[in-house]
Amino acid sequence: MSNPVQQDMFTVLHGRPGPVVTRWTYTATDPFAVILAVRAGHDRWVEWAVARDLVIASLSHPAGHGDVRMSPQRVQGYDIVEIEIRSTDGRAVLEVDRDLLEQFVDSTFGVVALGDESTWTDLDQEIAKIMRSCAG
Repeated sequence: MSNPVQQDMFTVLHGRPGPVVTRWTYTATDPFAVILAVRAGHDRWVEWAVARDLVIASLSHPAGHGDVRMSPQRVQGYDIVEIEIRSTDGRAVLEVDRDLLEQFVDSTFGVVALGDESTWTDLDQEIAKIMRSCAG
């Protein structure tokens, strides 16, 4: 099995005076998703699972519906990807350097090649997990 890919990036969070740290993680055990974690305290992270396809698409055009939307932008001469996250508690807008995000995305292809995600997923096992969680 391939090693996971993890990359920390400084990110601008609207409404904050300084950058926050985000941690992007990709593993073959969940090949369709990227975990985006935002550092909320010294040892506290808030995590979102984001479709890898959404992250890839956001490098070239606006993508996403619902709770997570991502869009490439040019801000004060810098290429960024704007990430909008919505929940019932509110909304957050992050800006991450586009080149750093692209480097992360490229490194995920070394873990699971684009288009090969389904070969890394055991559908029967995933259904069994869902059934166990619903059995309560």
